[in-house]
Amino acid sequence: MAAQCCCRKGPGAEAAPARPPPEPPPALDVASASSAQLFRLRHLQLGLELRPEARELAGCLVLELCALQPAPRALVLDAHPALRLHSAAFRRAPAAETPCAFAFPAPGSGPPPPPLPAFAETPASEPACCPLAFRLDPFTDYGSSLTVTLPPELQAHQPFQVILRYTSTDAPAIWWLDPELTYGNAKPFVFTQGHSVCNRSFFPCFDTPAVKCTYSAVVKAPSGVQVLMSATQSTYAEEEGVYHFHMEHPVPAYLVALVAGDLKPADIGPRSRVWAEPCLLPMATSKLSGAVEQWLSAAERLYGPYMWGRYDIVFLPPSFPIVAMENPCLTFIISSILESDEFLVIDVIHEVAHSWFGNAVTNATWEEMWLSEGLATYAQRRITTETYGAAFTCLETAFRLDALHRQMRLLGEDSPVSKLQVKLEPGVNPSHLMNLFTYEKGYCFVYYLSQLCGDPQRFDDFLRAYVEKYKFTSVVAQDLLDSFLSFFPELKEQSVDCRAGLEFERWLNATGPPLAEPDLSQGSSLTRPVEALFQLWTAEPLDQAAASASAVDISKWRTFQTALFLDRLLDGSPLPQEVVMSLSKCYSSLLDSMNAEIRIRWLQIVVRNDYYPDLHRVRRFLESQDGKDGVSFFMATCAEEGDILSVP
Repeated sequence: MAAQCCCRKGPGAEAAPARPPPEPPPALDVASASSAQLFRLRHLQLGLELRPEARELAGCLVLELCALQPAPRALVLDAHPALRLHSAAFRRAPAAETPCAFAFPAPGSGPPPPPLPAFAETPASEPACCPLAFRLDPFTDYGSSLTVTLPPELQAHQPFQVILRYTSTDAPAIWWLDPELTYGNAKPFVFTQGHSVCNRSFFPCFDTPAVKCTYSAVVKAPSGVQVLMSATQSTYAEEEGVYHFHMEHPVPAYLVALVAGDLKPADIGPRSRVWAEPCLLPMATSKLSGAVEQWLSAAERLYGPYMWGRYDIVFLPPSFPIVAMENPCLTFIISSILESDEFLVIDVIHEVAHSWFGNAVTNATWEEMWLSEGLATYAQRRITTETYGAAFTCLETAFRLDALHRQMRLLGEDSPVSKLQVKLEPGVNPSHLMNLFTYEKGYCFVYYLSQLCGDPQRFDDFLRAYVEKYKFTSVVAQDLLDSFLSFFPELKEQSVDCRAGLEFERWLNATGPPLAEPDLSQGSSLTRPVEALFQLWTAEPLDQAAASASAVDISKWRTFQTALFLDRLLDGSPLPQEVVMSLSKCYSSLLDSMNAEIRIRWLQIVVRNDYYPDLHRVRRFLESQDGKDGVSFFMATCAEEGDILSVP
């Protein structure tokens, strides 16, 4: 029989266990209020009840910790004003204890309390729980600090637990959707999005990528609602009506993710399945069946075994605020991406690459996000080259680098956010540092490193060894660069890190564009037609140029070719009105039938050039977007240039 936490007795005295080898303290993270450097987080357990009618999550968090120094006065965790803490308690953790169960309140009158932990029966000599004092203080506009007073006699390296019971409402990490905002309009839907610093509103934590731990969770949801989490193991206990999850590998707090709704599965490979609302499942299955296993196998040949067990994908409603998120074992991706095969391929492969770069080996601070995104982008392009050939990879790279230079023109070459090692000032949300420099300038630096060793396969071998050395830990840039020079001692002897104009330190800390960009000549068969068509439309005389341009059948182009062509036109805007009129006559109906990525770009050209005859297409597009993805991207892009935003 389980013994519930009684919160009465204080911790008893006990001889300190043998001291384990010292671990390096987490890197200092100005975005975290926590005292993570004073503790080792061994495991966390969550008991969660989803209450969609109240848009409330009720939780019980059990943190398993060790103090690194004797008698710490308090434990400080990252939290959020959306969290209402009901109680805090201390419990000394017995050796080799099994995970606790959770007791969920029965329905009744009044607001139900959060779940209660139920620990395995312990001998009478073992203490139960004692209550702890706590307070919540302001920290930044994206979070609070939660200070929990600890018992004074706590010894160094003595395992203990802190138990926190709480409810969370209006949390930035938790998105509650009414049935009307789903594709099926049948059941409520909820998902979490923790990156970068939102999960402190999901559960109190060390909300820093420098700290990783394993976790387990028990989740109760309304009947008929499927619950998924980013975990290596999951089961459903039908008699209890609860889901059980366990993540066996250490992950940072931002990668603990949950989704629940009217979701159905379909296998698409030996270790992969897609989850989606029933009306979307056939399309998702047909687009990805067999492909994900092909991408995983290619990644394994390059970077070593896939270490997370399953690789599943869940398609979320249009309210999902980003395109995709690399939650381990369970990639979250926006459903609207299913419209475009090529963007779907690239986005999923990028999330696959994060399984090695970002999830297994993580940037220790948000100031060096390029360590995850730049390496994942490089790995993504190696996977696409192995799978689809160099020409397609070069086309996609040219498209992204064009976007990088466009962002550079908007921000200016001296913008501090164009550095790879960005200085994060206290109070600034790390999410504001996520930009194309993180991805593409980071990619260019990694590509430059690969060129220094002269052989992509040798560089693949290095990255494989790097992952093996640092897997399930968090690193800083110096770890990567020291490992690189150790793996290639001949390059260290040549002092490649100090080459004039290409110094590693300059790559990391100089503002502006990449110091070097990749050779994309292998993609010329795909990029040259784009450049030629753009030149035709901007040549004189227009009548002759338009006649030649209209002979080019862009309906046979790849999506990235069409998007690159439209981006070039957008960069050249405002265009002469007669050019826009001819473009509309030639392409408007065709582009109107293409996917949202193409339509967005054409309609931006319409708005940027004040071309009123096609503004009705803008209105129709906006009305068709029942989520944030198309509308926010479109409106933000137009607003950058002060374009007309009132659509008749």
